[in-house]
Amino acid sequence: MTEITITWILLPLFLGMSSYLLPKLARYLTVIAVVSSLAYGLQAIVSQTPITLELLDHFGVILSIDGLSGFFIVTNALVTAAVLAYCWVLPKSGFFYTQLLILHGSLNAIFISADFVTVYVALETIGIASFLLIAYSRTERTIWVSLRYLFVSSVAMLFYLMGAVLVYQANHSFSFSGLLNAPLEGIALIFLGLFTKGGLFISGLWLPLTHAEAETPVSAMLSGAVVKAGIFPLVRLSLMFGELSPMIQLFGIASAFLGVGYALFESDLKRLLALSTISQVGFIVASPTVAGFYALSHGLAKASLFLTVGNLPERQLAKLQATVIPARLWGVLTMAALSISGFPLLAGYGAKVWALEQLTGWQSWAMNGAALGTVVVFAKVIFIPFALGASQGGPGTKGVTGGFWIGVLLLLLSLVIANGVYLPAYTLANLLKTLAVIVGGWGASFFLLRQFQVQLPRVLEYFQQLIGLISVILVLLFGGLWAWLAF
Repeated sequence: MTEITITWILLPLFLGMSSYLLPKLARYLTVIAVVSSLAYGLQAIVSQTPITLELLDHFGVILSIDGLSGFFIVTNALVTAAVLAYCWVLPKSGFFYTQLLILHGSLNAIFISADFVTVYVALETIGIASFLLIAYSRTERTIWVSLRYLFVSSVAMLFYLMGAVLVYQANHSFSFSGLLNAPLEGIALIFLGLFTKGGLFISGLWLPLTHAEAETPVSAMLSGAVVKAGIFPLVRLSLMFGELSPMIQLFGIASAFLGVGYALFESDLKRLLALSTISQVGFIVASPTVAGFYALSHGLAKASLFLTVGNLPERQLAKLQATVIPARLWGVLTMAALSISGFPLLAGYGAKVWALEQLTGWQSWAMNGAALGTVVVFAKVIFIPFALGASQGGPGTKGVTGGFWIGVLLLLLSLVIANGVYLPAYTLANLLKTLAVIVGGWGASFFLLRQFQVQLPRVLEYFQQLIGLISVILVLLFGGLWAWLAF
């Protein structure tokens, strides 16, 4: 199994370099990488036996493959496949596919790692590949956004590296298992880096501008798969160390409310989706035992939404409300929005019910409130007018390619199939509760939210504020760790 895993990890990197040298074969080489990842991820989900591989004993470099890894790997494979289909007929160079494959392989490496040094190397590679993909169109806007992303990412990884060094100093090993032996400042620094890379709470406020301004397929990749790179190690650590789980859960709940709060009053559709991602990663870390399934359902739906919104004539909701979009595009938007809202027969329903079942007390009440807020947010997407007669490429619409339909149909079909992962969610009580939340959320959006045209200030997202927010999170983390672990 060691040889198969190492070969599988290195395959996308080899294919990525080959794509640069053989650009005419780049799309087909990407297909090979995606199929191999999908097969490996599904095997990890189905297998009942977790696998642990120790590669460098003295440094504690360890790979751990289990069902949790499987769900994240499958998410990465399906989102990359949809992005590949979308780009198939577009004039993308071999360099684009090289970066896409490097990004894909580095994400896989994160999802099977159980040590801090492997996570560091993979996160740095992901940061560079993401930077190059965001800047790919080479407009002044995307170059500025990509440099902003690279700077924030580098600062986050600097903090993370200092924390990883402190873990090694305490254990002579980079293994996750030695985390609690490290000083509190080491744990805080590691968490700070992961929170920022994962777009969690206020340290994730770099995310709305980055995801909204990138090209359509890059936005889908970032929000559907890349943001999970920072989340996966947090989930793994939360499952390993029960002492740390309440604090991570608290930040997850805060992130869920922050994202929903901003998204409720957002008028730009791409920014709304990006802000929703901050909220949804909060759900993922708040319920770590369901994190894999929740990440899969969110990744599929969010990639569908970004690919579709990129083909709408406008990003402003007010202007979209004054026009009509083709019914087929509206159908894609609605199906993905329903899944994130937790509508039955889609993967989001089982993921949300399962995640909320893991919570008790005030945490349960809080996340049920955040779930209602999510329904209100995505009602704004569902209520966009549409017409059966409106054609793609007609007035007020953009033309879409066959690759777009292949990509979104793959994602939507996967949402339907993944609905079977948690069938115990289909009880009468759960169905009635879900339908009540959805009807209440739609009513609140239609009768109340439309009456308020409030634009929340974006001052916290300014470049000069982002480092300050990271520092605030560091103080909160250190205080939280001191309160949870020292007493």
